[in-house]
Amino acid sequence: MTRFGPLVVGAAIAMWSAHPAAQTKTFTARLSVVPLTVAMQETVAGQGAATAVLAGNRLTVEGKFDGLRSPATSARLHVAPRARRGAAIGELDVSRATSGTFKGSVELSDRQREALDTLSLYIQINSEKAPDGNLWGWLFPQEVKR
Repeated sequence: MTRFGPLVVGAAIAMWSAHPAAQTKTFTARLSVVPLTVAMQETVAGQGAATAVLAGNRLTVEGKFDGLRSPATSARLHVAPRARRGAAIGELDVSRATSGTFKGSVELSDRQREALDTLSLYIQINSEKAPDGNLWGWLFPQEVKR
């Protein structure tokens, strides 16, 4: 190996570790009831929490929920600013019960990654009695603890 060998290897490692695909970011969400109308207050209930890890463009989500008034029917990732409805961009596997887990992963486009960075990506769990949304939670970057 030449005297520049370690320098070249070090530079290659530094470039690889600086590449966005090599980095991961962690996000969290607290899912809560977002009644759409006064009438829905009797059909929606519960709470939940999720963690999401972004590695490159792949977002992997895991979470738990409980306290629904009817079994969950679906869980999805949506794009929209906080407190607004948005289009679904990916399905998550969900327990078909009043409490359980959800998980899945989605390959994000550049636009969807930007939405995640601007706090405009959320998880929505639908249930039998609330097919348009029982629990919602926007993904926020997890705080780094020092």
